[in-house]
Amino acid sequence: MRFDILTLFPELFDSYLEQGLLKRAIQNQLVEIQRWNFRDWATDKHASVDDRPYGGGPGMLIGCDTVYQCVEHVQEVIPEPGKLIMLTPQGKTLDQKLAQELSKERQLTLLCGRYEGFDERIRIGLEPMEISAGDFITNGGEVPAMLIIETVIRLIPGVLGDESSAKYDSFSDSGLLEYPQYTRPQNFRGMEVPEVLLSGNHQEIARWRHEQSLQRTRERRNDLLTESESNST
Repeated sequence: MRFDILTLFPELFDSYLEQGLLKRAIQNQLVEIQRWNFRDWATDKHASVDDRPYGGGPGMLIGCDTVYQCVEHVQEVIPEPGKLIMLTPQGKTLDQKLAQELSKERQLTLLCGRYEGFDERIRIGLEPMEISAGDFITNGGEVPAMLIIETVIRLIPGVLGDESSAKYDSFSDSGLLEYPQYTRPQNFRGMEVPEVLLSGNHQEIARWRHEQSLQRTRERRNDLLTESESNST
């Protein structure tokens, strides 16, 4: 899968691309990441991409011309362009269901804003899918872009060491929060591993894990449950 990141700060991704699962996925050619700088399409000597908003107000807006040219260039050089995504707090909230939808694409282009955001005509003319990382404001779209990449690559076959890992993540498959997990030692400062996990009875372990997921979801995210799940004991 290919990700094209359009940003004013491509260097923010330097360290990120050199870590963990993502680095191995890139090395194994399961994931490709390309970065593009809006400033490369600026025409003045200062490589300007922003300007003051009409009607007044604080801050600066990223203008249309460089963004349109950058997006059009990227779409020309990609054999099969996928979804164009604008990272904005006004977009659809990123969740596991949306990540699963995005993982079916061959390519994603991620538009990362800065300052006070994009000129509205970028949204109107390019018609991107708008995605928000949550109900909060970041300094730009780069960290939300990383979140999209993080959530999506876990669903690409071959990226995780154990292909079943993503299935049991919180919000995946059952839609419940993940059950508690334990490793050695069996006793740590008086805290014991639940006996059922030591029993070797896989049916009982599966039942316990489901019950724990249900209980944890009821306590922490009751909004995720159906009415029958919420009221069950």
